[in-house]
Amino acid sequence: MAKSKPMKRRPFMVGLGASALTLSAGNPALAQSLADSTEIEADISHSVPRNISSFRTLDWRPYFTNTQNGAILVDLTSRALHFWSADQSIYRLYPTSVPMSEDLTRRGRTEVVRRVEGPDWSPTPAMKERNPEWPDYVPPGPDNPLGTHALYLSWQFYRIHGTHDTRKIGRRSSNGCIGLYNEHIAELYNLARIGTQVLLI
Repeated sequence: MAKSKPMKRRPFMVGLGASALTLSAGNPALAQSLADSTEIEADISHSVPRNISSFRTLDWRPYFTNTQNGAILVDLTSRALHFWSADQSIYRLYPTSVPMSEDLTRRGRTEVVRRVEGPDWSPTPAMKERNPEWPDYVPPGPDNPLGTHALYLSWQFYRIHGTHDTRKIGRRSSNGCIGLYNEHIAELYNLARIGTQVLLI
C-alpha cells in the first residue's frame, strides 16, 4: 500500500472579493514589531493568543428575520464579524479583536447610530478609573485607539472601529469594543449605514 503524502497547509482566505485577507501561521503581515504600540491599552503581544482557525461563512437567517439596512453579526467566540448587505448581494467576513474579559463584554441586538471617519477618542469613566494615567482626550490620527473609522452603536460607549495596532486583531484585547484592521473598517464603513442591524453573540 502506497504511503500517503503529507498535506500541505494552505492559508485561509478571510473576506470575499478584493479585500480578502490571507491568514496563515507564517504570514509576515501578521508579524508586528513589539515596540511602540499605538494603543493606549496594555501590551498583549505575549499573553493573549490569536484565534484564526475557526472562521467559517454563515447564513444570516438563523440570526436575523431580514437584512433590511444591512446586518452585522459579531461572533465573540470565533472573533469574527459577518456583514450582509440589505439585498444580500454583498457578504464580508472579517477577523476582529473582542473584549478582554466577560465583564467588559456585551451581547445582544443593537444598531449603527453614527458613522465617523477620523474619530476622536476619550476614555469612558470606568476606563479612567482603572487607568487614571490615560489622557482625557486623543484627537484623530495615528495615536488614536479607534483607528481610521468608527461605527457607533446604540449602546453607549460601544463601537466597531479600526486599530493602528494590528497585533490586537484575532485576540481578546479590547476594553469592550469590536476592533478591525483599518483597511477592513474602511470597507465596512462604506457598506454599513445608519440603522444597520448589529447582533453580538
